[in-house]
Amino acid sequence: MEGDVEDCLLSKVDLRRQWISQMVEEVQQVVHHLTTEISYQDFRFQAVPYCDTYNENIKVLAPTQFLITVPMRGLAGYREARQQRWRYYSLKGARLPRPLQDPEGLQQWLEVEQFLKSPGQWHEADVNIEGDIVPAKVLQVFRKLVENAIETCHLSGRVRMLMDHLVVRVVVETSAGQVELQLTPSVDIPTAWSKKAQWPSCLKRWPSPETVQCIKSFGFSLLACSSYHWQLSFLRAEQVLLEQLDEDGGCRRKCFQALRQMKEDVWCPGTRPVITSYHLQEGPGSSLTAERSSGAAKPGCSLMLQRGRPTSGHQRPTTASGDPEQHCNGRFFQLRWSRTRL
Repeated sequence: MEGDVEDCLLSKVDLRRQWISQMVEEVQQVVHHLTTEISYQDFRFQAVPYCDTYNENIKVLAPTQFLITVPMRGLAGYREARQQRWRYYSLKGARLPRPLQDPEGLQQWLEVEQFLKSPGQWHEADVNIEGDIVPAKVLQVFRKLVENAIETCHLSGRVRMLMDHLVVRVVVETSAGQVELQLTPSVDIPTAWSKKAQWPSCLKRWPSPETVQCIKSFGFSLLACSSYHWQLSFLRAEQVLLEQLDEDGGCRRKCFQALRQMKEDVWCPGTRPVITSYHLQEGPGSSLTAERSSGAAKPGCSLMLQRGRPTSGHQRPTTASGDPEQHCNGRFFQLRWSRTRL
């Protein structure tokens, strides 16, 4: 019974990979076409390249929901802001009686003076207010460019704008069905690491200090997806970590793939992901490595899903039992296989 469940689940994982690969292939052709036209119309936005292999500008959020990051061009030599200042401006130009709220979490302001190189186009009033490059203004310009590009590229029969969002969303028709794309302008900050992104202290040997320094050297990005504050993004670093997830011979990546499939099929089916993060936990007296010896199956990986917003404190779950069995206490889901299977 356990083997049948696992074989069925992993078969679905393979089918999902093939299905999404086909959609990514069709989507990136459309995105490359649109952004090439946008880049021609406005120097500040760079075309998303077409790639035969992995495209770092395309992130699959769900089978029918992709995030497309569109690089912004001309800004180079980033440095952290030297001093804090109050902002009293508004998007409509009126002066506010109270200052705007400071960014929270992994968000920040973005001043044009934070770059050693900033072409004059980034100082213009269509994207700049009092020295700040304002994401909402950037999105207004970008939305109009996307609308024009759809018409110019004769894609109106295949690409449709969604108008009820601050961010720019389009629906693309593919041979496998409709895909919703969030087109997000991004500022790439190579070779630097934000002070707001403190690397978590870890007592484990993975990742090694050398790996951490290597990952930090890839830098980060700032995404335009809110009104005033830029969202810090570490997609490149996350991809590198994921590629090295099983360098010790472990089974973590298969666990993640199985969890993702269960999430999409059972726990929260639909277009909007509900589960926001995954956590792997070693079972009692075991490690997250593939079992190479023959014999009876030993206790395996305990997989935990966090539902909703992460909590500030760490809630350690009890080990699940059963082959396989789901447990839900309103906050966590758990699923368990033997290590010999994974």
